Amino acid sequence: MTDDTTRSLAFPTLFALCGVAVLIGLGVWQLERLRWKEGLIATLDARLAASPVALPPPPRWPALAQANDEFRRVNFSADFIAGQEALVYATGSALRSDVKGLGYWVFAPARLAGGGIVLVNRGFVPADRKAPDSRPQSAVDGVVDVTGLMRWPERRGLFTPDDDARGNVWYARDPAAIAAAKGWGAVAPFYIDMEAPQLAGGLPRVAPIRTIRLTNNHLQYALTWFALAAGLAAVYLVWLFGRRRKSP
Repeated sequence: MTDDTTRSLAFPTLFALCGVAVLIGLGVWQLERLRWKEGLIATLDARLAASPVALPPPPRWPALAQANDEFRRVNFSADFIAGQEALVYATGSALRSDVKGLGYWVFAPARLAGGGIVLVNRGFVPADRKAPDSRPQSAVDGVVDVTGLMRWPERRGLFTPDDDARGNVWYARDPAAIAAAKGWGAVAPFYIDMEAPQLAGGLPRVAPIRTIRLTNNHLQYALTWFALAAGLAAVYLVWLFGRRRKSP
């Protein structure tokens, strides 16, 4: 093989080696993501299956973290502040098969016996029951024993609409933003998805969440990257064999 031939092979060889290395790296990364996702699913399933525990008191709230505490089942007694609620726009739910079509999550401030306010997602109401006077049974009086899931604020996306505070409609489940606009004062950095009790009238509609279906296609992605790496290597070898056959 001449020096010119060797030089002509250098760039394609380097390109092929780098391409195969990158594709294999992506495949390995997807396998790491697979292990992470399987661990996350197992953790969430365990939290949903566990018996509820007492809601941590306000002094412990700053130490709570989404990674460690989201979807943990808790119970507590609270007094819902009369006549106060905020509506969060919903187009269905990935976690609840009973929630279909347009409607709203009803968020209400609940005052804990030991102090502190936590926002509670009391459940879903259809769009035609948005007005509180269309569901008078939803009013709550007195102390209620609540069971629910700890949830963290929903991240706003690039296309999330601006909240309509005057119309009492929000487009992200963000307890701090809702409380600030409504003048409810400082609230917990999380909110509670209420699963019990179902209060009189059936609206807002609560339901326990027992399964979280997370998309887990990482093995498929890993196999795709590895197949592409093998394909690139095969194409390079066929090309190299052809060049060598043609070389004098």
